[in-house]
Amino acid sequence: MTGLSDITRVGGTRMKIFGVIAIVLGVLAMLAPLQAGISVAVLVGLFVLISGVLRMVWAFESHTFGRGLLKFVVGGLTLICGIVLVADPILASGFLTVLVSLYLIVDGAFEIVAATRLRAESGWSWMFFGGIVSIVLGLILWAQFPLVGAWAIGIQLGIKLLFVGMIMVTLGTAYRAVTARG
Repeated sequence: MTGLSDITRVGGTRMKIFGVIAIVLGVLAMLAPLQAGISVAVLVGLFVLISGVLRMVWAFESHTFGRGLLKFVVGGLTLICGIVLVADPILASGFLTVLVSLYLIVDGAFEIVAATRLRAESGWSWMFFGGIVSIVLGLILWAQFPLVGAWAIGIQLGIKLLFVGMIMVTLGTAYRAVTARG
C-alpha cells in the first residue's frame, strides 16, 4: 500500500522533472523567438481548424435541421478561421499578441494572489516574482502591440516557461523535503 509520503515524494519528483522541461523549453523559445511565436500561432490555428471540422461533424448529430444547419455554419466559420490562422501565422500572431498580453496580466495577478496564500511554503517568493514579471510582460506587450509580432510572443512564452519551471522545481523540492522530514 502506498502512503501519503510516497505519493507526495513521487509528485514532488514529477513536478521537478516537468519544471526542468519547462525551463529548457523556455530557454529554447528565447533563443529562437520568431520560430517559437510562429509555432504557437500555427498550433492555435490547427486547434481552431480541428475544432471547426469537429463542429461540422457534430452538426449531423442534431435532432432538427435548423439546429444542424446552425451548427454546421458555425463549424464552417470556425474552420475558415483555422485555415486563415494556419495560412497566415503573422496575422495570427498579431491576434495572439492581444490575447497573450491579456493572459499574462490576468495570470500574473492570480500568481501573486496564490503566492500570498502560500507564504509559509518554500518557493512562494518565486511565484510572487513570477506574477510580477507576468504582469509587466503583459503590459509591455500591450503597449507595443502594433509593433510587436511573433518574436515577442516567442520571447514572452520563453520567459513565462522559464519562471513556471523555476516555480515547479522549487515547489517539487519543497514537497520532497516535507516527505523526508515525515
